Amino acid sequence: MQKRMIHPLEEMEDEKEKELILSALKAIEGFVMCSCIAMGMLQMLSLTFSTKINESPVRFLRTKSNPIVSEATVAYYLRKTTFSLFSKTSRLCISRIMKKKQSDPFFDEDLKAS
Repeated sequence: MQKRMIHPLEEMEDEKEKELILSALKAIEGFVMCSCIAMGMLQMLSLTFSTKINESPVRFLRTKSNPIVSEATVAYYLRKTTFSLFSKTSRLCISRIMKKKQSDPFFDEDLKAS
């Protein structure tokens, strides 16, 4: 007959410590879930916009080894082009917020996005 193994969390007597451990576990699971969603979005963008990214002047390769770009390439492309896309579209709320922050006289010149 095998003894029933008690879960280490059940052995703890302090309820506050149990809650802290469970909240840390939920935070870790939430981070992993968001990471998986972000990776999936990068993969979808890679499959959909590979030709546009390959033809972009942002990315230069002498020889292209694969017609579909990697997730890292998509992330690099987004980092390099996001702010210029926001500046071209002035009707977006985020664009107006960014321009307002940049026109603030107390805003440091080195922090401007575009």
